[in-house]
Amino acid sequence: MKTGLLLVNLGSPASPDTAAVKRYLREFLSDQNVIELPKWFWQPLLRGIILPTRSWRSATFYQHIWTQSGSPLIAYTQLMTEQVQQALPDWDVRYAMTYGEPDIGDTLRAMAQDGCTQTVVLPLFPQYTQSTTQPIIQQAQAAGVPITIVRHFYEQPAYQRILARQLRDTLSQRQYDAVLFSYHSIPTAMVRHGDPYQAECEATTAGVLDYLPELSPELVTTTYQSKFGPMPWLKPYLKNTLMQLVELGKRNVLIITPSFVADCLETLEEDNVQNYQTFKASGGDVYQLVPPMNGDPAFSQFLADLAVAQLGGAAHAHD
Repeated sequence: MKTGLLLVNLGSPASPDTAAVKRYLREFLSDQNVIELPKWFWQPLLRGIILPTRSWRSATFYQHIWTQSGSPLIAYTQLMTEQVQQALPDWDVRYAMTYGEPDIGDTLRAMAQDGCTQTVVLPLFPQYTQSTTQPIIQQAQAAGVPITIVRHFYEQPAYQRILARQLRDTLSQRQYDAVLFSYHSIPTAMVRHGDPYQAECEATTAGVLDYLPELSPELVTTTYQSKFGPMPWLKPYLKNTLMQLVELGKRNVLIITPSFVADCLETLEEDNVQNYQTFKASGGDVYQLVPPMNGDPAFSQFLADLAVAQLGGAAHAHD
C-alpha cells in the first residue's frame, strides 16, 4: 500500500544526433493534440518536407545545449524528482515524458506493480493547454491504473510567490525599462475552440504582479514565443516585442518564462541565443533572463505539497 507521484515533462531526444532528433520530432509532431490538421494532409508534409529539413537544424540546436548530464530538460526533471522524493519519503516519486523515454503508461504500470494503489499524475506545465497537458491525461488514463491528475497549478499562491521572489531577486540588481513575461505560444485556433491557455497565462502574470507591488504594471508585457508553422499563434511575439522596445528607446529588458519549469531548447537556444542576438542587433543594451525553476528547492517543495493536497481533494471527492 503506497502512494505514487508521477512528474511528467514534455521529453527530449535520446541524443542530439539527427536520427534521434528525427525520431523524437516524428512522435511529437504526429500527436493530433499538437497538430490538429487531418492526418492524410499532415503526415506526407511532416515526413516528406518538415522532418528531413527540421531534424538536422534542430539537432545542431540540441548539440549547443547538451550537457554532460544529457538533455537539460531531463536532467532538471530528474533533479526535481529526487528533491520531491526527499520531501515525500513515504511516497514513490518518479518521472516520465510525454514523448520519448521514460514512457508515461509503462512507468504508471510499473508503479502499480510495485505497490502504488493510487498515483498522482502531475504535468510540469503550470497552465493547461490541449497541446501539452491533454496528451499526458490521455496516456495516463490509458495505463489502466488508479490515478488522480493535476490539470494546472498557475493559480496556486505558493507557485506565484516563487515566481515573484525570482523576479524580485533579479529586479533588485538594476533598473529595467521593460519586464516581459514570455509564455510558449499556441495556435489561436485552439483558443477559439475553448482552450483556456491564454486566459491562464494572463492570470499568471496578474497573480505574480499582486506579489510585486513595487513593480509598475506599465513596465510589464505578456508575450508569447516558440511559434511553429505558418498558422496564426498567440501574440504579441517575444521576438517582435524585443525589437519594438528598442525602437521605443527601451534598451534594458528582463524576461521571465513562467510556462517553462526547466531549461530546455526554448529557453537556452531560442531565448539565450537567438532572441538575445536579435535584441543586441536591434541596438538593445541589457538583456537579462530569469532562469526557470530548474532545481529550486522551494519549487520542489511546492510540487510535493501540491501532490498531497491533490490526494486530499481526490479523497474528499470520492467520499
